[in-house]
Formats: sequence, structure tokens, C-alpha cells
Amino acid sequence: MQDPAGDQGRTNTSHTFPTVSPEQVGLSSAGLERLTAVMQRQVDAKHVPGVSMLIARGGKLAYRRDVGALLPGGPPLKDDAIFRIFSMTKPVASVALMMLVEEGRLFLSDHLAKFVTEFASPQVGVEKDGKLELVPANRAITIQDLLRHTSGLAYAFTGNSAVQRLYRRSQLFAPDPANSRTHLVRDLSTAEFVAELAKLPLIDQPGAAWNYSHSTDVLGRVIEVVSGQSLGAFLQARILGPLGMKDTSFVLAPDKYERVAEPFDVDPDVASKPIALIAKESRQRFESAGGGLWSTMDDYARFARMLYLGGTLDGTRIIGRKTLAFMVSDHLGPNVRNGTPSLLAPGHGFGLGFCVRLVPGMASTPGTPGEFYWGGLAGTVFWIAPQEELVAMMMIQAPGQRDYYRQLFRNLVHAALI
Repeated sequence: MQDPAGDQGRTNTSHTFPTVSPEQVGLSSAGLERLTAVMQRQVDAKHVPGVSMLIARGGKLAYRRDVGALLPGGPPLKDDAIFRIFSMTKPVASVALMMLVEEGRLFLSDHLAKFVTEFASPQVGVEKDGKLELVPANRAITIQDLLRHTSGLAYAFTGNSAVQRLYRRSQLFAPDPANSRTHLVRDLSTAEFVAELAKLPLIDQPGAAWNYSHSTDVLGRVIEVVSGQSLGAFLQARILGPLGMKDTSFVLAPDKYERVAEPFDVDPDVASKPIALIAKESRQRFESAGGGLWSTMDDYARFARMLYLGGTLDGTRIIGRKTLAFMVSDHLGPNVRNGTPSLLAPGHGFGLGFCVRLVPGMASTPGTPGEFYWGGLAGTVFWIAPQEELVAMMMIQAPGQRDYYRQLFRNLVHAALI
């Protein structure tokens, strides 16, 4: 396929999708050339080291570009670059949990305490007259709560409530995930981490609010308990291996270090803010179902294509068609308060591991009802729009600029649709 951008960006094919020209699947070559040129300008302006992008429509690859460098001042970004995908781990772990549901090994209505006894009597932190009071949870946390982030758990970095300040003082989490070489302050196993997390109060009553949180990390421990395997072993045996995701893992082999994409040392928009993402040499025992995987564009494209095809890829069924449709439906409804509005935009709901677009309007970027997606802290993002037969994915390592590039990419992809 001819590169419409000339020297701007390197044309790469994907081993996941058959390749066609853009116009064959309703995409504008001129619009895609504009996308490449815009991202190249961002690289030239030293606003981002490099950008990897993929667009498929109708199950066929119409656009794949790598723009910029693997690391600041380093070699060109290539198609086998390895990225910290952070929260794009969540959809993978959520599919893993639902595979166990399909096998009859647990129910979404099951209480979390059935598998993690430390959550048998959770308490909720309530701020009153400037003080934090603890009250009993009015119902148990369920597995469904974990999948849809209504458990009452929190992240320390998404706000400054009294409970989140307790999180930060716990010496459990890295205070700024965009400036930390490890996920946790201490080297804990997944079981040990979840036990420590259970000692902290909930930020809301279970089921009352959508609070983006460590819920998926706890879900990872449930997978371990139910399957009898470590999370990494289960994912490898049931998802990563069968899908051929050979470069996706919680720990990097040393022979892959030279392929790791790196951010700038200092935020390009905030000169005094250092950036230090998870070290490629990290060997912490904690396998974060909420944000611990490393992956590549081709690997995650295989996972995304499996989702696009209704749960199957190359003759391998990963998840049932109806189970997946259930996952990418809204599970919040009108009575669940949005406790993290910075991450759940107007016009959206949340399913079991995925954000779900509900209406064409309301949000600040274009989209299609029924599309589902998620992203990662360093700027990776993917979305699947079944009505448009569209799969789009971008990977960068620029935590401070993630919202900017997600909006930019989404706007330009939709502008290229014919």
C-alpha cells in the first residue's frame, strides 16, 4: 500500500488484519494523510516522542503508522515497539473473569468476600464537619461491582477526598503513577496487596457511584482464587497465548528492553514536572489487573480484533458472543452517580470492563452509540464501534498529554470516515 504521507510516518502492516486501501472500506486517504501530518507536527514540536496508530474498518486494515522516535533522541519508532498500556490491562482482565463466569465457576452476583475474606465487613468513609467517620457498608461488594467500578474502592490520584488522602498516606501506592518506577511502594504479592487495600475505607457505598478505582486489581485476585493460578499464568494460558500475543506480559524479558518506548524525562507542558514511568527492569510480585501489562500495537490489535469479531479470532473462541454483548452494554443506569466525571464523559455509561457510548452527542468528541473503549495512563487508547465496523488504536508514552492526544486522534479518525 502506498504511503500517502510520503516521508511523514512509516507505513506498517499488521499481522492481525488483512490490508486494503482506505477508500475500499470508506476511509479518506486525504483524511488519513492529514492525521499523519498532524501527529508528525506534534513530534517535530517535541510535544510527544512518538505515536503509533492503527485504523481498521470492516475487519480490514486501512491505516497503520508509526511517527517519531522510540524514545527522546532515540531510534525511529518501529512497529514492534513495546508500550506500558496501564489501564488497557483492565479489558483483558475483565474478559478473563467473564470466561470463568461462562464456565460456571462464579456469578456476578457473588459477594467479593466469598473469594477475598478480607472484604467481609467493609467500612465506608463519610466526611462530616471536616472529619472522616467510618460507617458499615449497607450491602456487600459484588463481582459485578468490581467489573463496573461501583465497589466503593478508589484510586488515590483521581481526587482529594478524605478517603483518597488516606490512600496516599497508606504507603501502599506510588503517590504519582506518572512519576513512579514501580506500581507499589512495597514489593507485595497480589494477595498481599489486596489484603492491605481491604484495610482502607470505601469512598462510597457499594453500588452508589461510579468511582474509577483499584476494583480491577481486586478482580485479578478473584481470578487467582477461582482459577488456582497466578493472574499472569491464567492470562497467558487462556487469552495471551491463544491469541498469539507474544509480547504482552506483566514482566519484560531483558532481550526486549531495547524495544521499549519511553516518555520525555520532563513534561513538555509543565517544565518542572518530571516523568518516570514503570521501569522496564521492574520485577515486583504484584500483577496489576488494573494496569500492569506491557504490550505492542500488533498484540493488542489481536485482542481488539477478537472483540470486534464477537469473541473469536482465527478459529479460537475466547469469550461467548452474548457474554461479550453483555459486557459492552451499560451497567450503570440513571441511578448510579458519576464519582469520577473526568474519566466518564457525558453521553457515556460503563459496562463490565469497558466504557460504552450511549448517544451520538453530549461528549466533546464524535462517536457512535454502542462503541466501547478504554485507555491507559500513559496515553494508549483503543475503541471499537460496531455500527461503523471501526477499530481504532493509538499508543503513546506521554501521561500529561494523554487527554489531548486522545481527543486529537478521535477527531481526526472520525473526520476521515467517508
